[in-house]
Amino acid sequence: MNVPATLSPGVVEGLETTWSLAAVNASSAPTEGEEAASSDGPGTAGMVTIQCIYALVCLLGLVGNALVIFVILRYAKMKTATNIYLLNLAIADELFMLSVPFVASSAALRHWPFGSVLCRAVLSVDGLNMFTSVFCLTVLSVDRYVAVVHPLRAATYRRPSVAKLINLGVWLASLLVTLPIAVFADTKPARGGRAVACNLHWPHPAWSAVFVIYTFLLGFLLPVLAIGLCYLLIVGKMRAVALRAGWQQRRRSEKKITRLVLMVVAVFVLCWMPFYVVQLLNLFVTSLNATINHVSLILSYANSCANPILYGFLSDNFRRSFQRVLCLRCCLLDVAGGAEEEPLDYYATALKSRAGAGCICPPLPCQQQPMPAEPSPKPIPLTGTTTF
Repeated sequence: MNVPATLSPGVVEGLETTWSLAAVNASSAPTEGEEAASSDGPGTAGMVTIQCIYALVCLLGLVGNALVIFVILRYAKMKTATNIYLLNLAIADELFMLSVPFVASSAALRHWPFGSVLCRAVLSVDGLNMFTSVFCLTVLSVDRYVAVVHPLRAATYRRPSVAKLINLGVWLASLLVTLPIAVFADTKPARGGRAVACNLHWPHPAWSAVFVIYTFLLGFLLPVLAIGLCYLLIVGKMRAVALRAGWQQRRRSEKKITRLVLMVVAVFVLCWMPFYVVQLLNLFVTSLNATINHVSLILSYANSCANPILYGFLSDNFRRSFQRVLCLRCCLLDVAGGAEEEPLDYYATALKSRAGAGCICPPLPCQQQPMPAEPSPKPIPLTGTTTF
């Protein structure tokens, strides 16, 4: 933010919210203080480092999330209720990565050269991903709660068809809460007319503070509290029935996927908390160091490339599917191993029962094996004794 929420008379009527580095690097400042303000940002070496980090984050995010989307859509075994929610999260992260080149260019130029339409589009996509990601994680946590605490109801509610409808609701809710960004995002001359800033421009100064609190509550605090409550109930349930007959085997498989979702949530909190802290600080600090804004936003983008890495390390099914797509260690994929990741998913269980215990993923061209030659018929003996 460029000015505080409470303004003295004579200050500009419209208040700008620096929602991304497009705003941070081209934000307006008093003409006499432009040189001093520019010294607060990173130097040439620091900017080169930032651009390299952006390039790495964008590459990993695009490739990793595309891989997640591909394996879930291609392989029948991956079409579980939980993975459908992860698919939704990967789609949101993939869209989020498409805005990184624009933000990185603006960071390097300290100017927004892409026009008003792209300004509104980039900021809207950023906000849409922010809300969609946290809503997806909330739904994932509720899904884990139903699977562990209410296992009898899980077979009814935890189906891919239900998950798709919930994902549609997540996108609609995210679009609704992102409307203020789409309406008020626009470009404006900055730095004495020598640059263009892509900011959120409000008709009244108080709207900026309201918007920051609004996004903090809906996009972070309330969802994280709901997620924490779900996991408290899950832990209580696991401890209460840990010694019950038949629970141990199911508990191992449930624990794996619950740990995966919990790690995804933890990384989300670590990556997005600095962003919201900076947004709240901007309400009270008029000249926050630009490097702090850089770091907070880079961390928020890094969250989108971290999720596929977590899936590969923590999920056996994702790891095997990634290896199959990348043609790595293909021989390991012919052996069924490990506990079923989604034992309560009716759809996945039914598919497995029809196809047998082996891997039901269709092979890729790199894994095609030649057809074995038909065995030659046994020779018929010319003489012999027949015993009845």
